[in-house]
Amino acid sequence: MSKTRSIFEEVGTEAPVEKPLVQPGAIDRAARRGARGAVRIWLVLLAVVAMVFVVTSGVTRVSGTALDIPGWHPFYGGLPLDSARMQDAQEAYAQTGADPGRYSALYWWNWGQRQLDRLILVLWGLGFLGFLMFRKLPKGWTLRVLGIGLLSGLLVGAGILRHAGGLADPYAAAVQVGMGYGLVGVLLWLGFRLRRSEVELLQARRARDTGAFGLATGIMHLAFVQVLLGGVLGALDAGRGFADWPLMAGGILPPEMFTLTPVWTNLFENAGSVQFFHRILGYCVAILGLGAWLKARRSANRHTRRAFDWMMVILFGQVVLGVGTVLYAAQWHMALTHQIGAVLAWGLILRARFLAQYPVAQSIRGSA
Repeated sequence: MSKTRSIFEEVGTEAPVEKPLVQPGAIDRAARRGARGAVRIWLVLLAVVAMVFVVTSGVTRVSGTALDIPGWHPFYGGLPLDSARMQDAQEAYAQTGADPGRYSALYWWNWGQRQLDRLILVLWGLGFLGFLMFRKLPKGWTLRVLGIGLLSGLLVGAGILRHAGGLADPYAAAVQVGMGYGLVGVLLWLGFRLRRSEVELLQARRARDTGAFGLATGIMHLAFVQVLLGGVLGALDAGRGFADWPLMAGGILPPEMFTLTPVWTNLFENAGSVQFFHRILGYCVAILGLGAWLKARRSANRHTRRAFDWMMVILFGQVVLGVGTVLYAAQWHMALTHQIGAVLAWGLILRARFLAQYPVAQSIRGSA
C-alpha cells in the first residue's frame, strides 16, 4: 500500500522516475543481424547449381545420352582410375549396339551431370559451417538452412536410387525430378525473403493480394506435378512416341491408354498415358495462369502486375515449346530449350506468388 499523503504536502519536488523508452525498430535491427546479403548470395549460388542439375538431368533423359556405368561409387562416381574396370564398362556399352566412339563423350557428360547434386551438398556444407562458425546466420534461420541441407542430401539419395534401380526407372526419375525442383523452389523462396528485412515483409503481408496469391499457389502445385510427369516422360523416352498434335496417333486419346494393371501404374509406365496427361496438365497450367494474370492486372501494385506478366509470357512460351518438341519428336535442341523453359517458369511462378504475398512498397504515383 502506498503511504497516505497530507493534502497540504507539496508534490512534484522529487524527480520523476524515468521509465525506459521502447526503442523503435527493434524487429528491424534483429532482422539485420547476420550477413543477410552474403547468405542470400550463397543461396542463389546453390539455386543456380540446382537449376543446372535439373536441366542437364532432364536433357540426359530426353536425349537418350544416359549411360549406366557398372561399379560406379555412389558418391564420387566412376573416376577413370581403374583401367580394367573402365575397359569392362566400355565393352558392356558396346554390347548394347551403340556407337563405341561415343563412349568417352557420354561417359564424361554423365559423370559431370552426376556430380552436380553432390556439389550442391558440398557447397551447402561449407557455407553452413562457415556462417555458423562466424555467427553470421540471420536470427531464426538455422533450422531453415538445415532444411536445405536435408533436401540436398535427399537429392543425392534420389540420384543413387535412380542409378541403383536403372536409369530408365520412371519411379526413380519422378523422385529425382521432384527433389530437384523442390530444392530449387525452397532456395528461391528463401532468397526472395532475404532480399527484404523481416519488418518490411511483415508490413507487406498486410497488403497482400489474396486472390492472385491463391491462384499462383494453384499454378505452383500444378506445375510441380507437370514437371514430375515430364521426368517420367523422359525416363520412358515417350516424347518421340506420338509426334502429332493436337491428336495422338490420330485420336483424342492414345491407344491402349489404360491397359496396365493396376490402373495407376499407367501414369508411370504407359508412354501414351504419360504423354497424354502431360499435355492436358500443360493446358491446365496455361489456362489457370491466364486467370491469375487477368486477376493480377487489377492489382494496384505495379511490381505484382509485372511479375504476373512475366509468368504469363513464360507459360505461353512453354506451351509453344511443348508443341514444337512433340512435332519434332523431342530433338535434343528442342528438349534442351523446353527444359530451360521449365526451370524459368518454375522460378517466375514462385516470384509472382511471392510478390502477391509480399507486395513491394511503392508511392501512390508509382502505382500507375
